[in-house]
Amino acid sequence: MEQAVPRTLRLGVAGLGRAFSVMLPTFLRDGRVRLVAAADPRPEARASFAAEFGGRTYAAVEELFADAEVEAVYIATPHQHHAAHARAAAARGKHLLIEKPIALTLADAQAITEAARKAKVHLIVGHSHSFDAPILRTRALIDSGTYGAVRMISAFNYTDFLYRPRRPEELDTAQGGGALFNQAPHQVDIVRLLGGGRVKSVRAQAGAWDASRPTEGAYSALMTFKDGAFASLSYSGYGHFDSDEFQGWIGEMGQAKPANPRRERRRFADAAAETAFKAAHIYGGADWTPPAAQELAHQHFGTVIVSCERADLRPLPNGVVIYDDSGARLDALPLPAVPRAEVIDEFYDAIVNGRPPLHGGAWATATLEVCLAMLASAREGKEIALAHQVAVP
Repeated sequence: MEQAVPRTLRLGVAGLGRAFSVMLPTFLRDGRVRLVAAADPRPEARASFAAEFGGRTYAAVEELFADAEVEAVYIATPHQHHAAHARAAAARGKHLLIEKPIALTLADAQAITEAARKAKVHLIVGHSHSFDAPILRTRALIDSGTYGAVRMISAFNYTDFLYRPRRPEELDTAQGGGALFNQAPHQVDIVRLLGGGRVKSVRAQAGAWDASRPTEGAYSALMTFKDGAFASLSYSGYGHFDSDEFQGWIGEMGQAKPANPRRERRRFADAAAETAFKAAHIYGGADWTPPAAQELAHQHFGTVIVSCERADLRPLPNGVVIYDDSGARLDALPLPAVPRAEVIDEFYDAIVNGRPPLHGGAWATATLEVCLAMLASAREGKEIALAHQVAVP
C-alpha cells in the first residue's frame, strides 16, 4: 500500500524548452509535485502547457514569479539568464530548482545563493547526473568504509552533443554554450561527489575542432583533491565513438538504444533554420513527440571507475559493480519507478521536511568553479588552484 503524500509542491516552470522536455516525465509521474503555472515566450508552448496541465501561463517570467499559488519555481531558462531569474524568483519568496549550471560566473552563483539565504527559500541545482541512484549508491559504498579511502577516479563519456540542433547562443561559450558549461557540470558533479567534494586544483585541455560549431566540444582534465586523491575526466561530443557501448547500449536517459547507432548530422541552411528546427521539436513545437513510456534503467553519464584502497567501484545503469580480491559482483538496484526521482527527493525533503540539500548553492558554486577553472587552464596553459570548494555533507 502506498503511503499518502503529506502535501504536493505547487511548481511553476520558467522556460518550456529542452530542459523542461527532459524533466517532464519526472513531473508527470512523481505525485509530490504538481505543475500549476509556466512562463515561456513561445505562444505554442504556453498553449500546450495550458491544455495539458490546466495551469496558468505567462509570456514573461516576472509574471510567473508574482503568481501567489506558485510556491517553487523550476528555472529552466537559457544559462545566461539563470542569475537574474533566480534572484527575481527568490525575491518573491519562491523556492528554487535551477537547471545546471547554477550560473556562468562565480559572482552570479554567489549572488543567487545569497538571495536564497536572504529570502529564506531553499535552493537546489539539478538535474545533474550526480543525482543518479547508481552514483549515490557508489557514494554510500565508499561511506561504509568497507573498501577504504578513494585514491583515484576515472570518468569518460563520448557522445554526439555538439551536433544536436542548437540555437546560436548554445555555440557561444561566452553565453554558456559548449561542453564546458553544458556537459562538464554533470561529470564534475559526479567526480566531486565520489571524491569527497574538495578539489584542490585543476589542469585541463579543451578542444574546439569544427569551425562551424565554434565552441568547445571536448575536454580532458586532471583534478587533484585536498586529501591527495586525483581524478581524470574526458569528454567528447564530436559524435564518432559512442561510449554507451560500455553501458550495454543503455543511453544517458536510461533508454535502450541500438548498438553502434548511425550518426546522422543534420545540415541547415543557416542558424535561423537550425533554431526553427529545434523549436519545432521541443515542448509545444509542431513536431514535439512526448517521451515514450518504457521500463527504464537508471540514467548515467558515461563510464566512471572509482579506485579505493581495497576495491574498484563501477556504477552502471542497473547497479554498482564491485571489483575486489574475491572477484567481481553486482550490487544491483531496482529499476526506477520515476526517472530522476532523486531530484524531487532532495527538493521535497528540503522544502517539506527541512532537510539540508546536498546540491545547494555552495555545492553548485564549487562545481561551477571547477568548470571555469577547466576553461581557464585550457586557455592559459597552467594549473588552476581553487578556493570555493566544499565537502560532501
